[in-house]
Amino acid sequence: MEGTGLREMAMANGTGRFPTTRVRRTLNTVLGGLVKYGVAAPQLHLLTTRGRTSGFLRSTPIILVENAQGRFLVAPYGPVGWVRNIRGDGFGTLRRGGWIELISVTEVGPERAAPVLREYLDHPRAACVGDHFEVSPHDPIGAFEKIAANHPVFEIVRSTTVRL
Repeated sequence: MEGTGLREMAMANGTGRFPTTRVRRTLNTVLGGLVKYGVAAPQLHLLTTRGRTSGFLRSTPIILVENAQGRFLVAPYGPVGWVRNIRGDGFGTLRRGGWIELISVTEVGPERAAPVLREYLDHPRAACVGDHFEVSPHDPIGAFEKIAANHPVFEIVRSTTVRL
């Protein structure tokens, strides 16, 4: 499968999931450390969810989308581990520096997710995750509604912030 992208490889082997490479895991670890100490980009947070079968806490760096409609978590790589965990539990924590935010989320439908996905792609971060999307930021909103199932979006409905 030389020359194919991650998405094509995932679809070809029937999993529909994005494989995590050693480089991606290392980058997530480094980013997680930077976020933990508050020296990363302002939108970057460390999301922690409880494993749905193991019960162990799992953390991953994530970028929040904040706009007039609310605050959202976007899964650019599809239904990965944190997505399956938060779907099962509905709760998680966001950490940035010495602050931890306890959150409750709900998954939004395609109509509500489409503008959030467009905003997510219309940002410099698209250089890292843009190739995992089947659309570009300039496509009509209907195209984003069609791909919303491949890139789940969760709205933060309740939150409580505590200082460590």
